[in-house]
Amino acid sequence: MIVYKCQLVLASAKGDTAVNAHSALSPQEAADRLAIRELVDAYAHCADRRDAKGQRELFTTDTHFVVYMDATSAEPTQDLHGRDALIPIFENLNTYTATTHFNGQSTVDLDGDRATGESYCIAHHVFSDEAGQRKLMIASIRYLDQFVKQDGEWLFAERRLMVDWTETRASQP
Repeated sequence: MIVYKCQLVLASAKGDTAVNAHSALSPQEAADRLAIRELVDAYAHCADRRDAKGQRELFTTDTHFVVYMDATSAEPTQDLHGRDALIPIFENLNTYTATTHFNGQSTVDLDGDRATGESYCIAHHVFSDEAGQRKLMIASIRYLDQFVKQDGEWLFAERRLMVDWTETRASQP
């Protein structure tokens, strides 16, 4: 099986339509890209299953996790260092009745046993407000990631959670 990587070729000054050029991936690069995608998906799965300890294990011991509840802000909402500092963040999801994280497009730039990437997620959070009304908060999230391969396993070395927008509305049971 041949796997391809797409690189956008910019349109010429004449306004020609842009085309995609493809180059073959090595089996190792394909395996690394798949492993990184599975890591991103495992993070969302653990979040939705309320598996804070499993989610924590997806990170290096000296990880850096930064949250920007407003992606346009220069200052983070939270700036955490070390794997154990993540547990309270992940356990905070227990304040919701249910969550569903849909991962979308992602990009990865591999450099040996290190990589960087950006992935998109639409997160749905169901909760009840102070009056007992059921609500749905939807968040558009981008993750800016640094990955490292340790002992043959890809982990998050740094994860920047960027909330681009949110919407809260009434929800039916």
